[in-house]
Amino acid sequence: MQPYAPNWTHVTEFVIVGFAGVHEARPLFFTLFLTMYLFTLVENLAIIVVVALDHRLRRPMYFFLTHLSCLEIWYTSVTVPKMLAGFIGVGGGKNISYAGCLSQLFIFTFLGATECFLLAAMAYDRYVAICMPLRYAALVSWGACIRLAAACWLAGLLTPVLPIYLMSQLTFCGPNVIDHFFCDASPLLALSCSDVTLKETTDFLVSLAVLLASSTVISVSYGNIVWTLLHIHSAAERRKAFSTCAAHLTVVSLFYGTLFFMYVRTKVASSVNFNKVVSVFYSIVTPMLNPLIYSLRNREVKGALGRALSLRSWKGQQGGRKNSNSNPGNAFWILTLRTTLWEVS
Repeated sequence: MQPYAPNWTHVTEFVIVGFAGVHEARPLFFTLFLTMYLFTLVENLAIIVVVALDHRLRRPMYFFLTHLSCLEIWYTSVTVPKMLAGFIGVGGGKNISYAGCLSQLFIFTFLGATECFLLAAMAYDRYVAICMPLRYAALVSWGACIRLAAACWLAGLLTPVLPIYLMSQLTFCGPNVIDHFFCDASPLLALSCSDVTLKETTDFLVSLAVLLASSTVISVSYGNIVWTLLHIHSAAERRKAFSTCAAHLTVVSLFYGTLFFMYVRTKVASSVNFNKVVSVFYSIVTPMLNPLIYSLRNREVKGALGRALSLRSWKGQQGGRKNSNSNPGNAFWILTLRTTLWEVS
């Protein structure tokens, strides 16, 4: 909190510093983050399209996966384009209005909380599928899935309402430089010249409630899954059952591990640069890794991707034969690619 001075004026615009210490490597960082952002968009869009087109994936587990992929696209799009504009200085890329800053913080918090609840819903889906398979169709019907997904989005939307309202009541009358790459709560509170005790307490309690509620559902679900798997005598059946939730468990470990690390860390490690690195991991790196994890660790998704690509190659091959047979090398390349994809899947 900044001490109040009578001659200060109220801040109407903030300047986002971003990664100020990388002047010489700015083109490298711009290229790196742009590549990661585009990769994230392509991966998640591929998951959405494949699940929508492949009838084998029209099941509750993949219904929630499409919601997660949509969320990841929006989650990265809230912060990364503005950060990229700051690297190249296009259109006042480092400047953001007061209302824009609060809006960015609201959307970022909303999507982060929604992801916690969606991961908890996916854990519940795996729990019912493995521990109560005979009741799965009744407990996880399409109607139940829609209501559960709607509840996740609604709970996520309500999460930042009180924290952002309290933030809007603070006075910003001093320096307007945010030492971060987006409008996060901590650097904003450091710029306020009001008493931020109530705001910090509210942020802590709301964050704790979201993390504990969602992580409890996940822990209980996987605790019951492990208990059920231990009572399966066949090792092959245990591996088959666990493989259905291995990808989700990996995603949960990455996301929650980073979030808990942000909140349960020593003050010695709480430097500004350290916070930026951790924020990059859970806001940019994790959304990029999630589709890879689901496509590599999940045979059904990997198989659907392989079928989609091989079908497209086959259609292209057939179209090439109808139009002209002047390029036999191209047909051989397509056939080789299709064979390779089927061997991998």
